Amino acid sequence: MNRRPNEMNENHQPLYDINRSSKPLSEAEALFWLKQDNDISMQYYAAWWLGRNRSTHPDTVPLLCKALDQRQKIESTSTDSNKVAYNAARALGKLNNRAAVPRLLQALQEDDYKLKEASARSLGDLRIEDAVEPLMKILAGGPQVAGSVQENSPRLKEPCESILEALGNIGCSNPEVLSILKSFSDHDRPIIRGAACRALLQLTGDTCWANILTELLSHHQLQVRRSILIDIGAIGWRPALKPIMKTLAENSLKLIALRGLIENSSPSHPQDPSINEILLSMDQLL
Repeated sequence: MNRRPNEMNENHQPLYDINRSSKPLSEAEALFWLKQDNDISMQYYAAWWLGRNRSTHPDTVPLLCKALDQRQKIESTSTDSNKVAYNAARALGKLNNRAAVPRLLQALQEDDYKLKEASARSLGDLRIEDAVEPLMKILAGGPQVAGSVQENSPRLKEPCESILEALGNIGCSNPEVLSILKSFSDHDRPIIRGAACRALLQLTGDTCWANILTELLSHHQLQVRRSILIDIGAIGWRPALKPIMKTLAENSLKLIALRGLIENSSPSHPQDPSINEILLSMDQLL
């Protein structure tokens, strides 16, 4: 059972007992939770809720932008206030409100890896063309710099996966963008290769990139297969129906990918197999 944090009154006492209340959170409550600063867990959940429910309240974007500044100067995955900021950045990408764009663009310039990662994805979700140049600047060193591994860490020096995906989602296919994407298409890490090929397939429709993605569906690592299923579903590449069905992964993930083939297919991409064929395949997985 999911537990909700206690709401607090001015004396920091619970407004109600979370174990007794099953009332769903309202938009007004979520805004109150995000605005208060006594309980970070309330802020964390509120930021997620406002994005998940596509809040259109006029206070939502200003409060989420304010939450982006609620961080320690040094990134720490164990710092709760930083986690609020990351959730806020993710939420802003779901609201389709351009008022958040300047703050998200500013976040790309900061040294906080996870904030940069979340902000890049949100700018991609919002399809902000003004983000192309700063995103390209982050990847300018190519796989040898941005895509190299940090010292004493499994992380890459930059959040390449989210930035590559953002460039594909934004839809700018100028030669400079395609060149940097191609440079990552043979990266040592298959998930990074997948993100680059996903973006290149989105932007060019060239089946050579689709072939690499479908080959990765047979990768020996389950986590790679899971990631590529999500990639293919995200861009709605319908010719991947059969490879998806053959992939050794959870049916739940394959269903998400198949749903993406229906919902995210671009008119400029192949429309075969048909929606009916995809639906029949989904029935087989249920």
